[in-house]
Amino acid sequence: MSSNGELAGQVALVTGGGRGIGRGIALELTAAGARVAVAARTSAQVEATAAEIGGLAIEADVSDRASVERMVGLTEEELGPLDLLVCNAGVAVWEKAAWELDPADWWRVLEINVLGVYLCCRAVVPGMLERGGGRIVNVASGAAYLPGSTGTAYSASKAAVHRFSEVLATQLDPLGIPVFSISPGLVRTEMTEEFGDDAPWTPPELAPRLVRALASGRLDALAGRYLHAEHDPVEELERRAEEIVAGDLNAIRLRR
Repeated sequence: MSSNGELAGQVALVTGGGRGIGRGIALELTAAGARVAVAARTSAQVEATAAEIGGLAIEADVSDRASVERMVGLTEEELGPLDLLVCNAGVAVWEKAAWELDPADWWRVLEINVLGVYLCCRAVVPGMLERGGGRIVNVASGAAYLPGSTGTAYSASKAAVHRFSEVLATQLDPLGIPVFSISPGLVRTEMTEEFGDDAPWTPPELAPRLVRALASGRLDALAGRYLHAEHDPVEELERRAEEIVAGDLNAIRLRR
């Protein structure tokens, strides 16, 4: 594991880190020098990612409080106090008719995507407050506000993730813990594969680069803002940070 780089000495936990976007984030953070734990429900996937980065693999269900608390405890026991939490674990159901979906399947999306984010944040915040710092990145989605989504549960869950993140940021930023909400764009993964070759795919490296920049502290002024990996280049965000805050930009608002 690299000990050099802008994130040298940092400890990060990435949920949903066994594949897709989460795996990419884990690799990027490791390349920047962080010590990384990856967690997911599928042990084989997180073990493969952890072996690749020289990190820690944890099998965990983010919708279960005991599992989340065990995950955080293991991370800090093995790697040290957490500097960065990346809540990336998520599922989707692309239903054609919401009224035909089994309520349990609909609710399961909310349990993982929303309750999971809350439980993970809840588990790490006390330690960060005690140590006087840390950062949280919650992965939302353009489905939170864009038209055309085909999943009621997924869209509702990601809207909730963003709003939760924004309000949590107002609570924690004065206490030295910036909270960010990001959209990775439409990244081709197992979850989105069915959209087909003609979908406007986002380069998969962009979300990991954004998370790396957020972990570095370069964009702390933008805590609580909605940041899009494809449409908000890191250098531009850094240059325009004061303008974005002053104009209440990068925010999902009702405009009358």
